[in-house]
Amino acid sequence: MHHTAEPRVVAICGSLRDHSKTRIALREALDSANSAGASTELVDLRNYELPALKAVDSDVPDAERLREIVSDADSILLGTPNYHGSYSGVLKNALDYCGRDEFSETVVGLLEVAAGQFPGTALVHLRTVCRTLRAWTLPTEVAIPDSHTIVTEAGIQEQAIAERTARLGRELVRFAGVSDYPELARHGSEQAAAGPGE
Repeated sequence: MHHTAEPRVVAICGSLRDHSKTRIALREALDSANSAGASTELVDLRNYELPALKAVDSDVPDAERLREIVSDADSILLGTPNYHGSYSGVLKNALDYCGRDEFSETVVGLLEVAAGQFPGTALVHLRTVCRTLRAWTLPTEVAIPDSHTIVTEAGIQEQAIAERTARLGRELVRFAGVSDYPELARHGSEQAAAGPGE
């Protein structure tokens, strides 16, 4: 994790479908983050060779590539379709290749896309994973129901959900570096006490 004047926001798409509704929604959130002043990147796991994680260490170049991207991010956005009431196996496998070294004290946003009417359980499970990884998970999260009608190639068609997705993108920028807040706040207080020009 690094903190710069231009925060870096990375989204990881937990869907391998060519016409993924999850990927479309993530791009909308990233567009919002970009408009809020961040540089952005979408990690499309279709482009990564990540075999099922084994108990023994093995050389997986794309895993190292993924870890580097996550480590360099100021904020991470995890997006997943709802599979049997939880998040996708492909996202689980990608997260298993990472750990606390990559996620600790990093701001994380969560987004779920469901074909049915009751999304949300995947977000609960991902929030638990992020807590285990010692990440800072944003209170704002996005759960999209009825994705076959709400998410099209043109984007998110439900205004309230589209606005919430945009808000999530902005908050990934706004709260990047939140783990440094006590130190930054103390520094700001010291500057104020010193007065102008001192």
